[in-house]
Amino acid sequence: MNELELVEKAKSGDNKAFEELVKRTQNKIYNLGLKILGNKDDAADLLQETYIKAYESLPNFEGKSSFYTWLYRIATNFALMKLRKEKYKKISINEIKQASNGNYKLEISDWSNNPQIQYRNEELKEILNEAINSLPPKYKTIFILHDIEGLSLSEISEILSLSIPTIKTRIHRSRLYLREKLSEYFKKKGN
Repeated sequence: MNELELVEKAKSGDNKAFEELVKRTQNKIYNLGLKILGNKDDAADLLQETYIKAYESLPNFEGKSSFYTWLYRIATNFALMKLRKEKYKKISINEIKQASNGNYKLEISDWSNNPQIQYRNEELKEILNEAINSLPPKYKTIFILHDIEGLSLSEISEILSLSIPTIKTRIHRSRLYLREKLSEYFKKKGN
């Protein structure tokens, strides 16, 4: 059954259809929570809050966007509210790795067998992840949605209620920030 059929059945009170929608989308919503909030418990809370809100608001879902995009918007809004409320504390990359329990792939694949190159790549990955985590929330969220999750500008515009030029600007600024952080690393290493 396709997404539209499931949504229509769920809107008419079919709980099994809503359960199927949850099964199809829960991993992506959970991983989005991990990436934005950086902690397993908060990601699980975000997942629960997202589906409660989606269930309550389902009768108002007009289908102007896909169900998945609509869910992303709900989840992103909850994540941003949480970040604003708590002025979220910075955590280390190791804490994120421990919290993920394998549900979130933090590593970038490395096909090298050279231990020296492998060590250097691991160090670079850690620097990159720290740089991403140090982005201000308004840039981090858009960077994750666009460059990591692969959402289009129009989908991000729907999710965050921002104009496409604003999104493009924030993507550009987040990339410049990351480029600056990485260039500091390469300057220190003499590369």
